[in-house]
Parts: sequence; structure tokens; C-alpha cells
Amino acid sequence: MTDQLLRDLARAGVGDASAATLDRALYSSDSSLYRIVPQAVARPRSTDELLAAVQVAREAGVPVTMRGAGTSIAGNAVGPGLVLDTSRHLNRVLAVDPEARTATVQPGIVHAGLQRRVAPHGLRFGPDPSTHTRCTIGGMIGNNACGSRALGYGRTADNVAGLRVVLGDGTVLDAGSGEGPLTRLVDDHLEHVRTSFGRFGRQVSGYSLEHLLPENGRRLDRFLVGSEGTLAVVLEATVELVPEPGATALAVLGYPSMADAADDVPGLLAGDPLVACEGLDARIVDVVRAAGKSVPDLPRGAGWLFVEVSADTAAEAEARAGRVVALAGATEARVVTGAAEQAALWRIREDGAGLAARSLGRPAYSGWEDAAVPPEHLGEWLRDFDALLREHRLDGVPYGHFGDGCVHVRIDFEFDDGGQRFRTFLTEAADRVAAYGGSLSGEHGDGRARSELLPRMYDADSLRLFAAAKAICDPDGLLNPGVLVDPDPLDGALRPARPVAGVRPLLRLTHDGGSLGRAAHRCTGVGKCLADNTGPGGVMCPSYTATRDEKDSTRGRARVLQEALDGDLVDGLRDPAVHEALDLCLSCKGCARDCPTGVDMATYKSEVLHQTYGGRWGALKRPRSHLALGRLPLWARLSAPVAPALNAALRLGPVLRLARAGAGIDQRRGVPRFSSRTLRRTVRAPSAPVRDLDRPDVWLWADTFTDHFAVESGQAAIRLLEAAGLRVGVIPETACCGLTWITTGQLTQARRIVARTVATLHPYVVDGTPVIGLEPSCLATMRSDAVELVDDPRAAEVAAGLRTLAEVLTGLDGWTPPDLSGVEVVAQPHCHHASVLGWEADAALLRRAGAQVTRVGGCCGLAGNFGVEKGHYEVSVAVAEHDLLPAVRAAGTDAVVLADGLSCRTQLEDLEGVPAIHLAQLLASRLQA
Repeated sequence: MTDQLLRDLARAGVGDASAATLDRALYSSDSSLYRIVPQAVARPRSTDELLAAVQVAREAGVPVTMRGAGTSIAGNAVGPGLVLDTSRHLNRVLAVDPEARTATVQPGIVHAGLQRRVAPHGLRFGPDPSTHTRCTIGGMIGNNACGSRALGYGRTADNVAGLRVVLGDGTVLDAGSGEGPLTRLVDDHLEHVRTSFGRFGRQVSGYSLEHLLPENGRRLDRFLVGSEGTLAVVLEATVELVPEPGATALAVLGYPSMADAADDVPGLLAGDPLVACEGLDARIVDVVRAAGKSVPDLPRGAGWLFVEVSADTAAEAEARAGRVVALAGATEARVVTGAAEQAALWRIREDGAGLAARSLGRPAYSGWEDAAVPPEHLGEWLRDFDALLREHRLDGVPYGHFGDGCVHVRIDFEFDDGGQRFRTFLTEAADRVAAYGGSLSGEHGDGRARSELLPRMYDADSLRLFAAAKAICDPDGLLNPGVLVDPDPLDGALRPARPVAGVRPLLRLTHDGGSLGRAAHRCTGVGKCLADNTGPGGVMCPSYTATRDEKDSTRGRARVLQEALDGDLVDGLRDPAVHEALDLCLSCKGCARDCPTGVDMATYKSEVLHQTYGGRWGALKRPRSHLALGRLPLWARLSAPVAPALNAALRLGPVLRLARAGAGIDQRRGVPRFSSRTLRRTVRAPSAPVRDLDRPDVWLWADTFTDHFAVESGQAAIRLLEAAGLRVGVIPETACCGLTWITTGQLTQARRIVARTVATLHPYVVDGTPVIGLEPSCLATMRSDAVELVDDPRAAEVAAGLRTLAEVLTGLDGWTPPDLSGVEVVAQPHCHHASVLGWEADAALLRRAGAQVTRVGGCCGLAGNFGVEKGHYEVSVAVAEHDLLPAVRAAGTDAVVLADGLSCRTQLEDLEGVPAIHLAQLLASRLQA
């Protein structure tokens, strides 16, 4: 049947369709608790293809589920039949009319992409969910998404001007105002619809029949918004736009508890018009701080309200925020006017879903995460809800759109009983929220999590109206079956209730109790990895920014790993689908920092490669590049005595081509030159300054890359530190971090190497003398990976004792950096530097020195062995073209390109012929004679 479906799709011109194990695994989950493996996946490349796909499925009797961005939390973006993903190809803004303040878009356009397109006109699309960097407008229409600023700008339904759709019966229509079978259905039940629907703004559950009332303009388009893909498929949408405010200000209000914050909301709503009024629990902020990320100053309290106001001028906005503070009964408050600080606070709120999942003693889940009540009942509802949690011995972290009465929460459900306790809690919560006149869903839709509970909110007449509307639009029940009408059980297809395979990892996986399954399930599907995070200096996810393919996202990889560990679709970690998904992972560690739930795909990839190729027989199947590039430090040490001769030989074309072929290196790649003398030999040479280095002020760790490929960086660091009045010692012993073994999954060898290095470095750090590492990837490996490989308390002490050059220099009392006034610096932090070590000290040092710094986000694309391996060249170049190369080309001719990582410098030399230098070289070059 599946083969026939694919043949029919191909004959209809739908070229991008697949029933491969990998694609079905990628689309088996969204951001909810539910797992439903689809029969096939299609990514239409045009509106005609989208129509054809729906028609083929209808004729074959195959259900259709629209994907959006796959960020649905209620389980309304997974289905058993044909899943249609419009985000890959149908993602354009078709027209913008600044005068009418409208835009016409394809359903796969990302919210942030629409905002960028209309911003030059001083306009914006009003609703902005926390997933605005990756959610699609089509998905927002499906769920009637709202977001933080719906309080000021309205829900998606309030901002739709017209839809072009295909109904489940195959009818294509332009939906706006007008008469038809649905309006006649409502006319037959006018009194019931008027009293049961549209009672308050966040009554999102069920079908919003109030939009079909004559006094509301009989808006079929707005009725279809929030129908969760069960009635129609959106082909195009025309949305209304609103002017961007001249200025905004944020009143941050602190309260003893979240319920106390909620009590204050009705009074705040009675004042000046508010753009947003958001609640945030202190435990979410604690997770951010625990991850080492900076948090702006917050007023004293265990919970906060973020209240945004807008005005034509900054002064007027600040005054309005001041009036909010005066109205509030907060324990403490402050007004934030700076755009950067406001953005930092909003980022914490936007990451709330992911952060809340990791803010309790055990993982927390969605399922009951966006119920809403009229705002005047919010404080009472929160207290009642907290009591309900305690009754069930559960905990949750509330946050959300308090100004609209909508509360988001992640709850630490346990599923060892197959979901029975989950069912019991949701049923009781539905009864309680209904008692407040509330809605099971305030913006995410009912999906598979709450559709079964609709009889607890609506009476039998309302449910009959829902069924009648479904029969009119989708008489065969093929659009998103199991949702809203004839719902599936809420405890059916629960992924957390599935058993997880007991893989015994070599890595300790300390943050996940030694469980690879628990580690992979850190991913909840919120999809931040699908966004372009490089603007604010993020790294995740470089391969996805290059390919725009779900399999190359952190989420996609995590989903395939989850299937390999607890599904029945992917056959374990050795399945080709797993390796195809992991192939383009650069091991950049970007997700370890940028993912709200702390997914560390680089670590998981290493473990998977170890599980696949470890042991005697697995080693025979290892790629050549693992043995050549994965053991580069070994070859560097062995070749050190003959480095000049080796460099000369590699300048000969035939020798170089043969070396590349033998090592699995792409023939378009250069090969870095070995230093003629290692750093350790250079320092020990008689010509070096003679000093009493028995007890130096600082030690320099000659990591493999500095020692064998970048001696000049080490020499510059010595000059710089000595000029600062420090006695410098270079650790004489060999001490390799094992990085190349780790990234290629040679973990047994890596563990031995790292154990030796921990033993070597420990005596140097134990007395408190700073030890500096110059190569960011090596230093990051010892800070993060060493403790995962070695069960030795000394590993943590070594990790704590190693420092970056900037960390040491910025901590020196009385030290003044060389003057860099007027120097333009384009800085590419190594991805491990940005993600593991943190680049804040470097940025502060350069600012203090007076440099004009452009920090490049993202990854350079080389990423150690990744970018030089056969099969990775095009993606490596595409990653570099996303941020690094455009920034370098845009810089002035005298600009200094700063790149501490050897990989970054090699990439720049290979692709652009641009010399880049280490921070030590830049500062040492400016020392006064």
C-alpha cells in the first residue's frame, strides 16, 4: 500500500516524498508526548503539488496530517498516514501591501521570516509565540497561536484577512466572509453558539463557532483558524499587519509566589493598555543560571510578571511602565528600557518550555500545559491547580500569558504504569478548569492530549455541532484523524510509556544517570535548533542552517536516536538511519549550550560511533578518516622529528593526492603544515630566556595542536604573559586531550589518553597555579568531556583549574591590555569556545583594549576532521558561507581576523585565503618595544 501511495504521488508530480525509515522516524513525533509513525512523508514544492498530495491521499483513503514546524505540544502534528511538511519549500512571502497592512504568504513561511520581510515597512505580524524563530504561519493558523503579545495584538484568528484552503472533500475555496453550509449550521443554533463560544479570549478548545455568527461577519477564514488541520489544508493565507511601536519598556514585577503575581493581573489590566503581561517562575531562571548563562537583574521574588508597554517615544513608554509599577502590588519592581536587556529577559521567557522540562528533580512533560481561565480567576485557579498537583504527588513550574489567563506548565509525570496516572490527573484537571469557565487549551490546541476531554468542557449540543462541522468539511474523516472529533485516547501512543533499550554506554553521561536513552529524551521537540540562532552569538545547529533538512537538526537526530532506543522502526544504534542522521553533525557542542533542554548531540554521536565500531570486528568497518584524522595527535608526535621533510613531501602534488586519498580527505582540501619544532622543544632550547621556572606564576599547557601546528600562538602567549610581569612555565610532558579520538567514537582509546592527561595535569593545577590552554577545542574537551570519560575526581579538579588566556588576563590586578584603539577585529569564536568555555572574557578584554569587534556567530564549518572528510565539503562550505565568510568579506582591508581555533584558521585559509591569528598573537603584536 505504501509503495502504491508513493507511485501515485510521483505520478501526480509530488517529487519530494518518502517512506524511508529515516523520514518516518523524523516525523513520528512533534513537540508533544505522542509517537505515531506515519505511512509516508511528502514535502510539496508548489501549491499544485500540495493540492495533488491531498487529492492522492483522499483517493487512496490515506489520512493527512499537516506538520507546520513540528512544534505542536498537544500532538496535533503527528499522524498515521501522509504527513505533509510545507516548511521546506512552501515558505515564501507572496505579497506585501503596506497601505492595506496585509501580507499574503505560503503556509510554510516561518513567523520570523515574515517579520523580517515586513519590518522595512514599519509593520509586524502581531501574534508572536515563543517559537516565533521557527514556527510557521500555517502552524499558527492550525492552532490559533497567540504568544506573549496577543494581549496587545490579538490571536492569530484576529489577524487573518483571508485563507485559500482545500477542504477534506477536495473543495478548493477562498475563505473569508460569506454564507454556506457552516453558517447555516450556526444559524440553526444561534442562541447556543452565542452563549457557549467566544466567552473569553483564550477559549481555544474545540471549534470556534462564534466566528460564523452574523454579528461577527460570518468569517469562515477565522473559524478555520484553530481547527488543527481537521477541516481544511491551508494553501495560502493573507494576514493583517500592525505598526511596530516607536518604543517599548518592560516593567519587571517581583512577587512572593506565582499565585500572588496572578492576583495582581486584573488590576494591571485596568490601567494603560498592555502589549504583554507574562508570568515567569523563579525555578526557570535558576535553570538558566545553573547553565552558566547570564541573567539580567531581577526584582526580589519567587515569581515575576514581565509587563510590556509601548508608545511613540521612549520617554512615554518609560512613563507608562512607571504607571504599571505604581499600580502593582509587587514586592519589588524595576523598569527596563534598554533593548538588549529587554531581549535577554524575553529570551528566558521564550525558552520557558524547554527550561521548565529540566527545572525539577525528574524530567517534566507537556500534556496539560496551556489551560486558560478568565484572568479574574487566575490566582484562584493557580492555587487550586497547585493543590491538585500535590494531591497527585506531582510538581510543575507555571509560567505563561498571565494577562490572558493562560498558564503554561511542565509536570513531572511518571509513565511506568503505561499512562494511567497521567490520564487520572488530566481528567481531574479538566473538571477543575471547566469549573472556572476555563478552556482546556489557551493556544496550543487540543490535539491528542485533550480532545478526549472536550465533553468535560462542552455539553452534548456543542459536541454535536463539532461533529456536524467536521462532516461538512471532511466527510471521510481523513484530515488529522483522532483530533477534536472522534478523538483518540489521551493515553494512547505515549512515547514516554515505551520501554527504553538498555544500552551500556562507555561515557558516564553524568547529567543523565548514565542512560543514553534518558540523554536522547532530553529533546522535547521545541525545535530551537530549527531557528537561526547565530545572530546573538549562538552556534546551534550549523548543519541545519546549511541544508534546511530535518535530519540535520538536533531535534531530528534526537528523534532518530529515540526511535533506535525505544521504537520498533529503527533497528538499534547500528541502523543506517541513525548514521545518516548523525553524518552531518559537526560535533560543535552548540546544542549543549543553545538547546533549552541541554541536548549534547556531539556526545551522543561519539557514543553511537563507539557502539557501532567498538570491539575487534567493528574496528574493521571504521571509515579510513577515523583511523587517519581520528589519530592525528599520534601521527603528529611520530612525525615531529621529520616535520620539515614531511612538509616538503606534502607540497608535491602526487604525494599530497595520495595522502588525501589514504586518509579519507576531500581532494579540494589543503593539509595544515607541521611546525618544524614543537613548542615544548622551542622553549627548552638554549636561546630561550633562562628563568627560574620551578614555581612559575602561570603554566602553559602545550596541547597537541599548539605544540605541533601553531607554535607561533604559544610563543606569542609567552611574550604577552611575560610582558604582564608573570613567570611562565610550559608543561614539558605530553598531554593530549583525546579530542580526535572522541569525535570519531574511539572511546576506549580516548579514555586511556584522557586518564593519562588528567594524571599529568593534576599536579600542575592542584596548587592553584593557573594553567592556560590556547587551543579552545582541547581546553573544552578537558573541561567537559574528561569527566564523562574518566571516573576520577582529579578530572573535575583539572577541568576547574584550566583557564583560557582571556580568563587569566582579565583576572590580573593592575594589568592594562595593549592598546587596540581603532583596530577593527572580526572575531570567530571557535564553536567549542562559545559553547563550552564561554567567550565573554575574550569579548570583555577586547572591549577594554579599545578594539572595534564584530563577533561572528555560528560555526566556521571545518570542525576538526568533519570538514576535510570526503562527503562533507559542500556542507562545510555552506556553513562557512552562512556567517563567517560574509563577515570577513564585509570587513575593511585592514581588519584583523581573530580565530583562536586551528580549525577556524584552516577554514579561512582554505576557502578565502585569509590569514587569521590567535588572541595571543594579536595582543603580543601590540606590545610596546
